[in-house]
Amino acid sequence: MEIPKEVKNCLEVLQRKNFKAFIVGGCVRDLLRNKQPNDWDITTDAVPEEIQKAFELADFKTFYENSFGTVSVLTNSQEKNLKEIEITPFRTEGQYSDKRHPDKVQFVKTLKQDLSRRDFTINALALTEKCKKTEIFDLFNGQDDLRNKLIRTVGKPSDRFQEDALRMLRAVRFAVCLDDNLWQIEEKTFQAIQKNASLLQEIANERIKDELIKILLSPNGAKGIELLRELGLLQYVVPELLEGFGISQNKHHIYEIYQHNLLSLNYACKKGFSLEVRLAALLHDIAKPRTKRGTGDNATFYNHEIVGAKITKQILETLKFPKKDIEKIVKLVRYHLFYYNAGEVGESSVRRLMKNVGPELIEELLQVRMADRIGSGVPKAEPYKLRHLKYLFEKVAKDPISPKMLKINGQDIMETLKIQAGPKVGQILAIVLSYVLNDPAKNNREFLLDEISRLGALSDQELIKLAKKSQAEVEQVETKQDQMTKAKYWVS
Repeated sequence: MEIPKEVKNCLEVLQRKNFKAFIVGGCVRDLLRNKQPNDWDITTDAVPEEIQKAFELADFKTFYENSFGTVSVLTNSQEKNLKEIEITPFRTEGQYSDKRHPDKVQFVKTLKQDLSRRDFTINALALTEKCKKTEIFDLFNGQDDLRNKLIRTVGKPSDRFQEDALRMLRAVRFAVCLDDNLWQIEEKTFQAIQKNASLLQEIANERIKDELIKILLSPNGAKGIELLRELGLLQYVVPELLEGFGISQNKHHIYEIYQHNLLSLNYACKKGFSLEVRLAALLHDIAKPRTKRGTGDNATFYNHEIVGAKITKQILETLKFPKKDIEKIVKLVRYHLFYYNAGEVGESSVRRLMKNVGPELIEELLQVRMADRIGSGVPKAEPYKLRHLKYLFEKVAKDPISPKMLKINGQDIMETLKIQAGPKVGQILAIVLSYVLNDPAKNNREFLLDEISRLGALSDQELIKLAKKSQAEVEQVETKQDQMTKAKYWVS
C-alpha cells in the first residue's frame, strides 16, 4: 500500500495538532486491492474551523463551502487526483426526507459513529499512518467482503436504502465495475433492494444516468443491466427494455428480444466500444415489441428502427443525457438496419447513407451492426460484405482526383492564352493534373501559369498526344489507390 506524500502530509498536519485522522472510504478499498484510487478522502475528529486553522498555520490553502463539513485542502500537486484532498469531520446523519440527502448532519467524536453511516462494508474501511506505521480499522468485516468479492451494506440493508435510494444502483455498479468478474450482492442486501426498488422513483434522473453510464462503461455492462432487472430496478431506469423480455422474434433470430439486446451490448462492452455505441447496441431493437406483427417464424417488425429512434430519444431525454449525445445515439439506432450487399448496392446508396448518418459516425454505425450480428447468434461480427462496405465508405469519402484539386482553373487558362472555352482547356488541365499527382509541390499557382503558357505554344496534335498520356497516368494513380484501399479491407 503506497500512500502518496500529499495524503501523508495532510494526516501529519492534523496529527501534529493532536487530532485523529484517517484515510477512509473507496480509496482504502482500492489500496487493499492494489488498485490506484481515483480520489482521496480523510476523516477526522476536528471540526471544519479547526481543520482550516490547522492547515492555514501549515501554509496550505483551503476552502469550505458546503453543509457537510467537508474542507478541501489544496496541495499544489502535479497529480490531478491529488490537487485537492477532501477532509470531513466524523459525523452522523439525520433523516433522509428526499431519499438522497440527509436533512442534517451532526459532528461526532468517534470513528465508529462515522463509519456506521456509510453504505457498504467495503467502503467503511479506515486507515491511518503514524510514525511510519500503518493501521487499518475494519469494524464491519469489510476486508472479508473484499476477499470474498461481496457487496454488503453496513447495518440493516433497508435502513441504508431508505436513507439514500441511489445506493441500490451503486450496489449494482460496484458489483460490475470493481473487477473483470461480477461480484455477488449479499443475500439480505439483494432482498432489501428488491423490496425497496420503488424508492428509486424519488431520485433525480441525472443521478440515475450517472450510475447507468458507469455500469455501461464496465466490461460487465450487460451483466449489470440483467442485474438491474433481477433486482426490480430496471423498470425505474429503462422500463422500455422490459417490454422485450420473453418476446420471441422470427426465423432470423434465435434469441428473444431482451436477450438479443443484452448480447449485443455485451459484445460492445467486451470490444471496448464508446458509450454511445454501447447505448445504441442496447437500444437498437427497443421498438420491436411495439412493432411486432404476427407470430412464430414469420413475425415482422416493420419500421422498428424508425419507431426505435423516437423511443430512444424519449429515454435519453428522460435520463437527461446531453443533447449532442442524444442526437448521435438516435442516429445510430435509426440507421442500424441499413441494407448492403456487395454488387447489389451502388456508390450512390452508400453516399446517401453517409449523408444521412454523417461521415464521422460511419465507423460507430458499423460497430453497432457488428454488435447486432453477434447478438443474433452469428459467428462472425465482420463478414466480407461489411468489409466491402467499409472499403466503399472510404472510397466515396475521398476527394476524387480531378482538376478541382489544382491551384488554377479553366478560367485561368482562357485568360492566359486568350482563348475561348473548348477542348484545349480540358487537355491542358489534364496535363498539369498529372504533373501535380507525380509531384504535389508543383501545385503552385505561379508554376502552373508558366506551364499554361508553355503548353499553349504546342501544336494541337502534340497537345492531344500529351493529354492522352496524362489521362492514362491519372487513371493509373486512381487504380493503384483503389487497389490499396481494397487490400486494407481484404476485399476484391
